[in-house]
Amino acid sequence: MDKLNILWTTDNKDTVQHMLVMYAINSKANQWWEEVNVIIWGASAKLAGTDPEIQADVVEMIDNGIKIEACKACCDHFGVTEELKMLGIDVKYMGEPLTGYLKTGEKMLTI
Repeated sequence: MDKLNILWTTDNKDTVQHMLVMYAINSKANQWWEEVNVIIWGASAKLAGTDPEIQADVVEMIDNGIKIEACKACCDHFGVTEELKMLGIDVKYMGEPLTGYLKTGEKMLTI
Protein backbone atom coordinates (compact mmCIF):
# COMPACT_ATOMS: atom_id res chain seq x y z
CA MET A 1 0.00 0.00 0.00
CA ASP A 2 1.13 3.50 -0.85
CA LYS A 3 0.68 5.24 2.51
CA LEU A 4 2.01 8.42 4.07
CA ASN A 5 1.88 9.11 7.80
CA ILE A 6 2.19 12.76 8.80
CA LEU A 7 3.32 13.12 12.41
CA TRP A 8 1.89 16.52 13.43
CA THR A 9 3.63 17.89 16.51
CA THR A 10 3.82 21.63 15.87
CA ASP A 11 1.47 24.18 17.35
CA ASN A 12 2.48 26.73 14.70
CA LYS A 13 -0.82 27.56 13.03
CA ASP A 14 0.76 28.96 9.86
CA THR A 15 2.76 25.78 9.31
CA VAL A 16 -0.31 23.63 9.91
CA GLN A 17 -2.54 25.58 7.51
CA HIS A 18 -0.02 26.37 4.80
CA MET A 19 1.93 23.12 4.75
CA LEU A 20 0.36 20.19 6.58
CA VAL A 21 -3.31 20.66 5.65
CA MET A 22 -2.48 21.81 2.12
CA TYR A 23 -0.16 18.88 1.43
CA ALA A 24 -2.43 16.27 3.02
CA ILE A 25 -5.50 17.35 1.03
CA ASN A 26 -3.61 17.74 -2.24
CA SER A 27 -1.94 14.36 -1.72
CA LYS A 28 -5.34 12.68 -1.66
CA ALA A 29 -6.92 14.83 -4.38
CA ASN A 30 -4.01 14.27 -6.78
CA GLN A 31 -3.52 10.63 -5.76
CA TRP A 32 0.11 11.16 -4.79
CA TRP A 33 -0.58 8.70 -1.96
CA GLU A 34 -3.34 6.10 -1.75
CA GLU A 35 -3.69 6.68 1.97
CA VAL A 36 -2.79 9.68 4.12
CA ASN A 37 -2.79 9.34 7.89
CA VAL A 38 -2.26 12.34 10.18
CA ILE A 39 -1.09 11.70 13.75
CA ILE A 40 -1.71 14.47 16.28
CA TRP A 41 0.90 14.36 19.02
CA GLY A 42 2.20 16.82 21.61
CA ALA A 43 1.42 20.53 21.29
CA SER A 44 -0.66 19.94 18.15
CA ALA A 45 -3.36 18.35 20.32
CA LYS A 46 -3.92 21.62 22.16
CA LEU A 47 -4.05 23.60 18.89
CA ALA A 48 -6.49 21.16 17.27
CA GLY A 49 -8.64 21.01 20.37
CA THR A 50 -8.98 24.74 20.94
CA ASP A 51 -8.69 26.62 17.63
CA PRO A 52 -11.92 26.78 15.55
CA GLU A 53 -10.04 27.43 12.27
CA ILE A 54 -7.81 24.42 12.81
CA GLN A 55 -10.85 22.35 13.77
CA ALA A 56 -12.44 23.31 10.44
CA ASP A 57 -9.24 22.24 8.68
CA VAL A 58 -9.34 18.90 10.52
CA VAL A 59 -12.93 18.30 9.42
CA GLU A 60 -11.97 19.21 5.84
CA MET A 61 -9.13 16.69 5.90
CA ILE A 62 -11.44 13.97 7.22
CA ASP A 63 -14.05 14.89 4.57
CA ASN A 64 -11.32 14.42 1.95
CA GLY A 65 -10.59 10.86 3.09
CA ILE A 66 -7.64 11.52 5.36
CA LYS A 67 -7.48 9.40 8.50
CA ILE A 68 -6.59 11.33 11.65
CA GLU A 69 -5.37 9.77 14.88
CA ALA A 70 -4.40 11.53 18.10
CA CYS A 71 -2.31 10.60 21.11
CA LYS A 72 -4.70 10.07 24.01
CA ALA A 73 -2.08 10.93 26.63
CA CYS A 74 -1.45 14.29 24.93
CA CYS A 75 -5.17 15.00 24.50
CA ASP A 76 -5.83 14.16 28.14
CA HIS A 77 -2.92 16.37 29.23
CA PHE A 78 -4.34 19.37 27.36
CA GLY A 79 -7.96 18.57 28.25
CA VAL A 80 -9.11 18.24 24.64
CA THR A 81 -9.91 14.54 24.32
CA GLU A 82 -13.67 14.95 23.93
CA GLU A 83 -13.30 17.91 21.55
CA LEU A 84 -11.11 15.88 19.20
CA LYS A 85 -13.36 12.82 19.38
CA MET A 86 -16.33 15.01 18.44
CA LEU A 87 -14.44 16.09 15.29
CA GLY A 88 -14.16 12.44 14.23
CA ILE A 89 -10.56 11.88 15.28
CA ASP A 90 -9.50 8.43 16.51
CA VAL A 91 -8.06 9.26 19.96
CA LYS A 92 -5.93 6.45 21.39
CA TYR A 93 -2.55 5.76 22.95
CA MET A 94 -0.20 6.10 19.98
CA GLY A 95 3.15 4.73 21.16
CA GLU A 96 2.56 1.20 19.91
CA PRO A 97 0.84 2.14 16.62
CA LEU A 98 3.57 4.67 15.74
CA THR A 99 6.27 2.13 16.52
CA GLY A 100 4.51 -0.34 14.24
CA TYR A 101 4.38 2.18 11.39
CA LEU A 102 8.09 2.81 11.75
CA LYS A 103 9.09 -0.85 12.08
CA THR A 104 7.18 -1.83 8.96
CA GLY A 105 8.88 0.92 6.97
CA GLU A 106 5.84 3.13 6.32
CA LYS A 107 6.65 6.61 5.06
CA MET A 108 6.70 9.25 7.81
CA LEU A 109 6.73 13.02 7.44
CA THR A 110 7.22 14.89 10.71
CA ILE A 111 5.97 18.45 11.10
